[in-house]
Amino acid sequence: MYLSNIKLWNFRKFGSEREIDLENPNLNLNLSNGLNVIIGENDSGKTAIIDAVKLVLKTHSYDYIRVEDKDFYSTTSRFRIELIFENLIPDEAKNFTEWLGWTGNRENAKPFLKLNYDVRRQGEKILPADVKAGADDDGYLLTAEAREYLKTTYLKPLRDAENELVAKRNSRLSQILLGDKAFKGRERNHELVQIFCSLSEELKKYFDGEFEIKIPNESGEVHIHKPKEGKQIKDKIDGYIKEFYGNDYETQFHASSNDIKSILEKLTLLLKNELYPGLGTLNRLFMAAELLHLSKENWSGLRLGLVEELEAHLHPQAQMQVIETFQKQDAIQLILTTHSPNLASKLKLENLIICNNGNAFPMGEAYTQLGKDNYKFLEKFLDTTKSNLFFAKGVILVEGWAEEILIPSIAKAIGINLTEKGVSVVNIGHTGFDHYAKIYLRKAEPNMIIPVAIITDSDIREYEKQLQLDNDGKPVKDVKGKNQYEFIKIDEETIKNESGDAIKKISEQGKQNVKYFPALNWTLEYSLFKSPSLTRVFQTATKKIHSDSPWDNDFEKELAKKLINKNFEKTKIAYEIANAIDEDLEKFGKKEIEAKTITISEDEDDTVSYLVKAIKYATGN
Repeated sequence: MYLSNIKLWNFRKFGSEREIDLENPNLNLNLSNGLNVIIGENDSGKTAIIDAVKLVLKTHSYDYIRVEDKDFYSTTSRFRIELIFENLIPDEAKNFTEWLGWTGNRENAKPFLKLNYDVRRQGEKILPADVKAGADDDGYLLTAEAREYLKTTYLKPLRDAENELVAKRNSRLSQILLGDKAFKGRERNHELVQIFCSLSEELKKYFDGEFEIKIPNESGEVHIHKPKEGKQIKDKIDGYIKEFYGNDYETQFHASSNDIKSILEKLTLLLKNELYPGLGTLNRLFMAAELLHLSKENWSGLRLGLVEELEAHLHPQAQMQVIETFQKQDAIQLILTTHSPNLASKLKLENLIICNNGNAFPMGEAYTQLGKDNYKFLEKFLDTTKSNLFFAKGVILVEGWAEEILIPSIAKAIGINLTEKGVSVVNIGHTGFDHYAKIYLRKAEPNMIIPVAIITDSDIREYEKQLQLDNDGKPVKDVKGKNQYEFIKIDEETIKNESGDAIKKISEQGKQNVKYFPALNWTLEYSLFKSPSLTRVFQTATKKIHSDSPWDNDFEKELAKKLINKNFEKTKIAYEIANAIDEDLEKFGKKEIEAKTITISEDEDDTVSYLVKAIKYATGN
């Protein structure tokens, strides 16, 4: 069995001021039978989902969990949590016979279990409520035994793994081991009990002065040594006891571990040969122990693990090792939360759930417009830097390094700090935007509202490269025997028409929250050259980087030649421009921003206005 669906009404972030409508939950989230990783920006609702599950099911480690005022959305007086479990095999279904519902008919009928937790408050008082189960909306009370089969394993954020693994009363390690078939049901006759009974007898002999140690000497003879320190301690205590009670009384030392529970409470789990394990090592040890608990044999209940902030105390390489192990678990359902792009980049996209603006969006094939080829591509190319897009409030997708370098500086020049706005600029390194854009496109409502701006070139050349021919129609060659070419300016009317058609076609690719912003001219560099506000700084940077080129003859033609021949240093020039903008802003400061020597126009006629529009869209303006 596994948790297949969570519905929330007016719970924490997931709510509204209207009355609860059972047909319209504020969150309706489907989960997969395996690994589910919830990601998103801070305060997006990740922890609320985990806590909702925990509140209904409770935990094996007996965490103190209760309803609080903060669990109610805003000023509402009622919240409801509904959990649905599917794929119950007969051995699991027998635990919930009287609460099961059924889908399908006859031989195709399959059982499901639906729980609901409906809580109300009056003023400052939260009214008592019980978890109920049943196919209808009301349900019936679950017995304590049935609820025991539904408990979950929970690892809290910034968990104190060391405290969970050391010997102490009711330690988590002892609880895990007691649940394993190696110990369960053998509380009195386990081999460990016999070992500790033998130890108890030896301890008694030690304090009675009867404990013997056999010590061989150099000739091979065995000398028997009876240590007296224990007897001396006992005699001192006995002296006081006789004074307190009388001469007929004496003490006896006894090791009280005569049952498996108290014995296991004395165990500590460590990593062999690791004398001083750090927090990361202890955290992995703790998770390994919890996986043992979740995969225990002869258990007909729920196998569900909840882990908040999986990356806690783990360096990036360790995070990847852990998540690879989790992805291999096929008999355990895991629901994790993370803030780590490292983890997000290592995960299969189908395992991700993005939290955003009071909703949660699974990334499985049934929900997104991604196809099989898209998933394969993203699995290879969605690296750590690109995975930042999962944690952003807005996303700007660009073709290459030049755009990635320039966009933040241009944003600052128009008074927008992308970092403060939580916007990620993602360089995909090519023009295959479709793979990334479809991450945000849904097959059915609700749609995602994270603004995604795609900046791309219109790629309508303004010059064409032609082979130079002599009077006989033969190719003209240089002294090295290479063909010579000439670069011819294309007719303005042709450029205008083709550019207009290309821009329209690219813009129409936008869907839902994804919008395309094509360059108004050929490429980014050509748009910078044509821009009244940036042409000066662009030409200065270009002449600095390509100092050996004849720019003064015909700058535009020389630029076209380099773009067509693909020997234009785009990244270096973008860095020079960005640096000039940043220095200008630093020189004049925000208060005197109008006095900048570099200004970026938002006018429609400025050829860089498409960049301004993209920045404003991604930042919610």
